[in-house]
Amino acid sequence: MNDELADRPDQDADRPAVPEKTGNTAAGELPVRAEPDARRRIRRALADAGRRIAVLDDDPTGSQAVHDVGVVTVFEPDEIAAGLSPAGATCFILTNTRSLPEADAVELNTRIGRMLFELATRLEAPIEVVSRSDSTLRGHVIAEVRALDAVRREVTGRGYDGVLVVPAYFEAGRFTAGDVHWARVGAELVPVGETEFARDATFGYAASDLREFVAEKSGGTIQPGKVLSITLDDIRLGGPQRVAEILTGVTGGAFVVVNAVEYADLDVVVLGLLDAEAAGRSFLYRTGPSFVQALAGLDPQDPLQAAEIWPAGQPGGHGLVVVGSHVGLTSRQVAVARERGGLTEVELDVVAIADSARRDAHVAEVTRLVASRLKHADVLLFTSRSLLRGMDAAASLEIARQVSTAVIEVVRGALAAKPAWVIAKGGITSHDVAVRGLGIRRATVLGQLLPGLVSVLRPIDAAPEVVGTPYVVFAGNVGDEATLAYVIDLFRGRA
Repeated sequence: MNDELADRPDQDADRPAVPEKTGNTAAGELPVRAEPDARRRIRRALADAGRRIAVLDDDPTGSQAVHDVGVVTVFEPDEIAAGLSPAGATCFILTNTRSLPEADAVELNTRIGRMLFELATRLEAPIEVVSRSDSTLRGHVIAEVRALDAVRREVTGRGYDGVLVVPAYFEAGRFTAGDVHWARVGAELVPVGETEFARDATFGYAASDLREFVAEKSGGTIQPGKVLSITLDDIRLGGPQRVAEILTGVTGGAFVVVNAVEYADLDVVVLGLLDAEAAGRSFLYRTGPSFVQALAGLDPQDPLQAAEIWPAGQPGGHGLVVVGSHVGLTSRQVAVARERGGLTEVELDVVAIADSARRDAHVAEVTRLVASRLKHADVLLFTSRSLLRGMDAAASLEIARQVSTAVIEVVRGALAAKPAWVIAKGGITSHDVAVRGLGIRRATVLGQLLPGLVSVLRPIDAAPEVVGTPYVVFAGNVGDEATLAYVIDLFRGRA
């Protein structure tokens, strides 16, 4: 399951009802501290220091809380440097490491980290490194952080003073209070260790208290008492000065849990953080999506409308919708989109793809159909909704790879028809379509189509047929049954 895959949150999810007992003053009794002009002050501080922000994103959905930032999908020094070229720039680097074994994730973080720290030396300017991961705590938490700290020590001679743990994703109802991380599940707030996410087969855990979570994930090498905390009392009563005081005292790469219930809390934390960094301290960040918005000083942006996607007017031509996800919600969303009509449907038969005798001819025929129909209509390309499993986990994974490769071949073949827009449904599908299908190496995040959900990218460096073409990254289990149909209608000019 990909990141941020709860049911679509309510519109007021950024201001959740905080549980009464938070381990410090009841959050509901503390007035929110709104720092005057906080985001502008943050942006100015970043620009004045020449500071850049590099976000190593371990799956394709991390940019759902930001806009007007860069995305790089290849691990090449020149492309990463281009994404971080202006002072104050923020760039997401799509590592997709949550889909990798831990050793491979460590190797990739080490390789990219070396590029970033060497770039910072050439620029003579600091680069903030964010290890962006799941707001429900799944991922290679300790291993990736330690890899980045080790390579920084190797390149610069100095490791990080501390690691801030900030898994907040307010738009999806995930926040931390009293050091406990909470998730909105339906109408209820649940400690994250009691949710289905904590039972993940690869990244499961038991603790909801983030100090205990860090200790658990460290295998006992870190004790809960050694994990520090910035409380809501510190943030709302003490303000940036108190946050800076705490952070200035952090040494030895200690983990620091950041409590935050809404963006105003993160603004205070970032202002204090900038003061601590001005005093010579250095920090790494393990975060969910929301922290990046505050760290970059980005002002909130409403969901995109057609006029913002196409400022010069919606062009002619037809679009391609690619659906690979097999979660139940996606299948229901596909059914609603098909019922709306107006789409030419082309199905990739998973059984035929898994049959070596039929595979090549079937993929060639589907490619021909998609390319020819795109010239006259919007096309829905979807894999057959029956999920084909192998005899064991390894065989099932091989089938999934075969299907993904077939989808990519069809998308590549369809580029000759120059789609006017592309929507990819499913986390893995959206990554593979972007990188292997459309050849996207670098892009800009325009914003989202829903509050905190479903990002739209504009490719800058990609296959010639799609440079500038809007590309929608649509995670598998996001929204309600009508959300995919709404997104398609928006791009077809019917919403």
